[in-house]
Amino acid sequence: MTANQQVADGSLPAPLQSRRLLLGVSGSIAAYKAAPLVRLLVQAGAEVQVILTEAAAAFVTPLTLGTLSKKPVLTGFLRDAASGQWHNHVELGLWAEAYVIAPASANTLGQLANGLCPNLLSAVYLSARCPVFLAPAMDLDMYAHPAVQQNIQRLRSFGNHVFDSPSGALASGLSGPGRMLEPEQIVAELSTFFSQLS
Repeated sequence: MTANQQVADGSLPAPLQSRRLLLGVSGSIAAYKAAPLVRLLVQAGAEVQVILTEAAAAFVTPLTLGTLSKKPVLTGFLRDAASGQWHNHVELGLWAEAYVIAPASANTLGQLANGLCPNLLSAVYLSARCPVFLAPAMDLDMYAHPAVQQNIQRLRSFGNHVFDSPSGALASGLSGPGRMLEPEQIVAELSTFFSQLS
């Protein structure tokens, strides 16, 4: 019997079962990969709350991610402008057992590395007490830029888990590093992380 079959029949614990995960999606062409990532996390038994930046919403819709996560997608601080209800970034940061930001654009990496929080995604990052996993995604020249590499190193020095960006074909037509780690690999990394906690 394989490990996957053992997880399915309940004889082996699933590392993501009932885990509370935040998924932050920032503005990158790789934002379309958030849909299969959410689907895989939910299939693994995780409870997934998606936070979508305004820029990310140009690439993938809240409706898609909300349908897959079975939760309303959070796109900003305000829940209801008329009543003043808002999404509490502190509560979200305390709720999560892990915060995954995938894709993490160059802009988002810069905000996080420098403590800036112009949106809900970055405000939750500053409030989160849980482990943070970042999956950079951008073109190879952006990824190789010293400012971006410095931000990645700084984020690692803060204790964040920053996935290496694999080489391959990019949306620009160029080839090299800068791709977002594939959803299956992100799920595998998270599964390994939570397995080691048990």
